[in-house]
Amino acid sequence: MTATLLVTGASGQLGRGVINHLLDTFKIPAGRIIATTRTPANLADLAARGVTIRQADFDDTTSLPKTFEGADRALIISTNELAIQGKRREQQLAAVAAARKAGVKHLLYTSLPNTEPGSPVLFAPDHYDTEQAIKASGIPYTIFRNGWYDENLFMAVPQILASGQWYTSAGDGAISYGARDDLAAAIAAGLASQTVESKTYTLTGPKAYTTAEVAALVTEATGKPIQVVQLSDEALTEGMKAAGLPEPIAKLLVSFDAATRAGGLGMVTDSVETLSGRKSVSLKQFLEANKAALAG
Repeated sequence: MTATLLVTGASGQLGRGVINHLLDTFKIPAGRIIATTRTPANLADLAARGVTIRQADFDDTTSLPKTFEGADRALIISTNELAIQGKRREQQLAAVAAARKAGVKHLLYTSLPNTEPGSPVLFAPDHYDTEQAIKASGIPYTIFRNGWYDENLFMAVPQILASGQWYTSAGDGAISYGARDDLAAAIAAGLASQTVESKTYTLTGPKAYTTAEVAALVTEATGKPIQVVQLSDEALTEGMKAAGLPEPIAKLLVSFDAATRAGGLGMVTDSVETLSGRKSVSLKQFLEANKAALAG
């Protein structure tokens, strides 16, 4: 196969992980890889390895098709534009349209589990609408519905360990945490494959855990006890606001707990291991390997 592979958001952690796996795990020649980013200077190391670097601006619909020119298979990594409601949706729909205009033959996209209308996650509609646009484009596609990364715990666990309390409204709902690099390997495998079939995968870790179970694993790894405190969504939102978080961010974070409580983030699949061909890192292994960072 001599297809040219394109990755958007290549300076982000997931994008870099995918490209590293293309190069090092799947031995794709660097000359067949295009990495796009808003900040090309940040990819000088990949350029030095022979990867083609392109500047990409999802807000510039005029120039965007040129970003995808010459790409046979293109991975659109969902953008991180969350500050302005609807902005990410606009960006991603523009990318899909640009890929179609440029003649991309297979389109891949990183989405969210359970994007259907009614999802408690506030940005789920961005993913749902992007998925629908991809399906309507007529381009064969692979949609990766990425579960929660183990690395997401870095955002909250240091503060939780400092206070000894984990405030949540997730109840007994579980999350199938997965290591970002494991998901990146699976996505890279899909991008590097020769498949022309349209398919949707849900990418998860090997097991789902409740908040109490995660807290117990963190305590085991760090030796620091954690008390899990269950609250209502409303009380959790007010607590986050009182701690200094802007209300939109507080509501977004609480929507994750609501989705967890409803069972929307607890699905476990073997898609990561099937695609990547390797065994996934368990949450316990991840926490043990990163206990210093978790402890702040």
